[in-house]
Amino acid sequence: FVFKLTAAKQQDHFFQAAYLEERDAWVRDIKKAINCIDGGQRFARKSTRKSIRLPETINLSALYLSMKDPDKGIKELKLEKDKKVFNHCFTGTSVIDWLVSSNSIRNRKEGLMLASSLLNEGYLQPAGDTSKAAAEGLSDTPFLDLSDAYYYFPDSGFFCEGNSSDDDVVLKEEFRGIVVKQGCLLKQ
Repeated sequence: FVFKLTAAKQQDHFFQAAYLEERDAWVRDIKKAINCIDGGQRFARKSTRKSIRLPETINLSALYLSMKDPDKGIKELKLEKDKKVFNHCFTGTSVIDWLVSSNSIRNRKEGLMLASSLLNEGYLQPAGDTSKAAAEGLSDTPFLDLSDAYYYFPDSGFFCEGNSSDDDVVLKEEFRGIVVKQGCLLKQ
């Protein structure tokens, strides 16, 4: 799921998405930006903070580090769904539960808003069809407060393995390494 962008100064930049739909969304958005700039219009990326009206007092980076704390953070689990095993991930419900218990939010509705911001800014990634579909805009919110919607931290070592019903081939996606730049595009 890698694509290459060549800048005007003949500089090549390679980007790798976690899954096909994410790669296609990046390509679509980059094409929009290029068309906008070529047409003489000003291009501005919408900020999650502004579009979701996130209070200025919330520091997503600090919250992310708290969520990853080995003792007090969200517990990464090995979860199974539709004959697939998801390693180093957690459910949408556990994220909202953690946000409530850590007094980061007042209610589950605020939790959905905050978790959606973390997802949009790249601090959380969707794993599995349910959460990927929501992240692609096929749901009311990008983040789902469901026990069968799975998510993972970008630098957690997440991988999914399972059998396809067609040809019984073992599939494995691995995402490992240290995140150099956190955001919409990740370089690992």
